[in-house]
Amino acid sequence: MLTTRRRVMTVAAAVLGGSLLVTACGGSDGGGSADGKTLKLWHYEGADSAMGAAWNEAIKEFEAKHPGVKVKFEEKGFEQIQKTAPMILNSSDAPDLMEYNKGNATAGQLSKQGLLTDLSAEVTKRGWDKMLSPGVATTSKYDTKGVMGSGKWYGVPNYAEYTMVYYNKDLFKKYKIAEPKTFDELTAAMDEFVAKGVTPLANAGAEYMAQQYLYQLALSKADRSWVDKYELYKGKNDFHDPAWTYAATTFADWVKKGYISKKSTSTKAEDAGVSWIQGKTPILFSGSWWYGRFQSEAKFDWDSGLWPGSDLTLGSGGNLWVVPKNAKNKELAYDFIDITMSKKIQNILGNKGGVPVAADTSAITDAKSKELISDFNTVSKRDGLAFYPDWPVNGFYDVLVSETQKLITGSEKPDAYLSNLQQAYDKGVPQQ
Repeated sequence: MLTTRRRVMTVAAAVLGGSLLVTACGGSDGGGSADGKTLKLWHYEGADSAMGAAWNEAIKEFEAKHPGVKVKFEEKGFEQIQKTAPMILNSSDAPDLMEYNKGNATAGQLSKQGLLTDLSAEVTKRGWDKMLSPGVATTSKYDTKGVMGSGKWYGVPNYAEYTMVYYNKDLFKKYKIAEPKTFDELTAAMDEFVAKGVTPLANAGAEYMAQQYLYQLALSKADRSWVDKYELYKGKNDFHDPAWTYAATTFADWVKKGYISKKSTSTKAEDAGVSWIQGKTPILFSGSWWYGRFQSEAKFDWDSGLWPGSDLTLGSGGNLWVVPKNAKNKELAYDFIDITMSKKIQNILGNKGGVPVAADTSAITDAKSKELISDFNTVSKRDGLAFYPDWPVNGFYDVLVSETQKLITGSEKPDAYLSNLQQAYDKGVPQQ
């Protein structure tokens, strides 16, 4: 998030999908002062999201523990931060602490440009590294070329995210279709929905969702070394290999079969999510960033599960807390991060439908939240977090959106689609 929920962030992706504007908390003074009395904070999570609820509580906790210190927001949206961060962070207007998207093309770029503070000493001092699994920590560290997975700590995630299949159980019952447990059962169910005049998959071709469907299809035929080649440049990535070829041809076939609407090319992630919330589509594949919202807004019986027949799925540590190089109150920023990693805030995040990284599992009382965290633990234990398709190179998100739209409309064949991705990818991969 886009994903990046990407998240959910427009993105996404996540990427990120459900990313909304943050409401100002207190006023904005145009920049944190260096007197240790103001923490200027930017984040883009909606107040009704799990992260938004947890971080609002963290602000109260922070101010209680720091008498005389105020946390101040400026209203920022995901896209606004994404597009203006390099310019803002290179100025005196930089915040003290900021949520930023993880990955080579985002946090990696800022670290390479010298715009972020090296947090390595603070991570060790405060024990944050002990709270994060290796898969989650991957996106926190970047080398001198801005490639994730090794080097210095430039960010800290206090939640995790992953993708899953959401099922509208009421629609399955209405059309007398069995809920799928295997991949073959999933395609059989989609055939039945199409036969009854229902488009089974909610999709958003204008943003991250379509490319994430395609990437998941590739992951179902891939392994960890494949992911490392693509995301971490550990070997030559070939877009015409069996996994990518299967993904592109299957996705195009799904459009032809009516699983995915050709009209979804201009649909945004928010629209797709809302269509699912309104009970218009039986199946949505997207991230945990939607989970809390679905819990509060979906007025029908629903369930979720991991993509059938695949050990790998899209996911990672959540977006990062980063401290800009020009931040004026870095110690306050470190204290705030520490509070968001505390059991109290982690438990709130978990019970609100988020995926905490350091919660007390016995304190998670909501049944659906327990299921969400259990599935994440399943993925994490099998080293199944495979990051996101737009991460490897700068600007690749836009390429994936436009190229995948062409697959949906049928104006481009799978072979040409893969060739165009290869060209853009090779152009952006840093020289080793």
